[in-house]
Order: sequence, then C-alpha cells, then structure tokens
Amino acid sequence: MGKYNLTWRDLTLRDVKTYIFALFKAFIPKKKIKDLDELENFIQSKAAWVAQVTLYGYLKTRMGTRYVLHFENDKFMSSVNQAKWNIYSVALQDLTFFIFSYLKVNRNYQEINKAREIFFKILDDEISNKMPLDIIEKAKKNFDERFKELNWDLHYNDLPFNNSALSLYKWAPIADDLKSLDRKIVLNSVILKWGVVQKEFNERIQF
Repeated sequence: MGKYNLTWRDLTLRDVKTYIFALFKAFIPKKKIKDLDELENFIQSKAAWVAQVTLYGYLKTRMGTRYVLHFENDKFMSSVNQAKWNIYSVALQDLTFFIFSYLKVNRNYQEINKAREIFFKILDDEISNKMPLDIIEKAKKNFDERFKELNWDLHYNDLPFNNSALSLYKWAPIADDLKSLDRKIVLNSVILKWGVVQKEFNERIQF
C-alpha cells in the first residue's frame, strides 16, 4: 500500500460527508432504484456508510474522550486508513452479492455478471480517492473467488453480511485482547447497520 501524509482532515472529510449526507437523506423522500447506474450508486454509498460508521463508532466507543488525540499519531492514522479501505472493500462485496442474489430470486433478474461489472467499476473509481491499489487488486481477486462459489438462489437469505462484520473485527486498530471482549458487540453492530440498508433497498428497488 502506498504511503500518504495523512491528517485527521484528509482521512475523515469525505467520510464525514458521506455519513452526514446519509443521515440527512433519512428525512427526505427516497428516490426509487430503477436502473443499474442508480443501483451502483446505492451499493457504493451504502457500503461506504456502513464501513465508516461502524469503524469510527467502534474506535470512538473504545477510546472514549481520548478519541481525537489518537489521530495525531501517524502510525495510528495509517492503521485507520488501512482498516477503512479493507472493511469498505468487503462491505462492497457483501452488498453486491446480497443485492444480485435478491434480484435473481425475487425479481427474476438473470444478468448476474452485472454484479462483477458494477463491483469492479466502483473499485476503479475509488483510485481517484486514493484507495490503495493493493487493496483493490486483493478485493477483485476475492470477489471473483466468491463469485464462482456463490449460491445465488440462497445467498441473500443466508447470513449475507457476515464477511464485512468479521472484517471490522479483523481490521479495527484495537488491541487484540480488547477486541476479543468486544467480538459479539462488534459483529452485531455491523449486522444492525446492514439491516437499515436492507430495509431501504426493499423500499426503493423498482427493477
């Protein structure tokens, strides 16, 4: 992964905007998802929101009042940045697989290869946001491996977001002895956030 001179502002400005915008949108009518472009935007924005709100929420909970002070530490900043992108890449996979499995079963949508096209396009677009190339390549490889093995008829209803929940547990820059105490809470926090996304998807999808 390339090295960047990270600051608190660099790391979180886009993330905070994504989070705040998601909260704001909760109070305005939701636009229906009618085509693949709108579906791509939904996948990208919701995966980013889940990754950011769960990671930063966990860090803030664990660090308490010293939360902001940790972001003056370059080593810690690098770890948070690495965690953010790794969690996001898995969240993208989980949401993409969930949606296309759901569409196949419930909307008789058969163009499953569109899942790969959308996922790869989102990752390629993230290069301009300094997503590390090694994480992008690893995510693409992992996506293709999962794609081959996926049972599209069952996946959407068979713990589809476990991987991203485990990803937060793995990558959050918290001491292992502390994380072990938090495992159930951490995993549940991710699943709960995905529940919000699932509900919105069911309300907005109009394929």
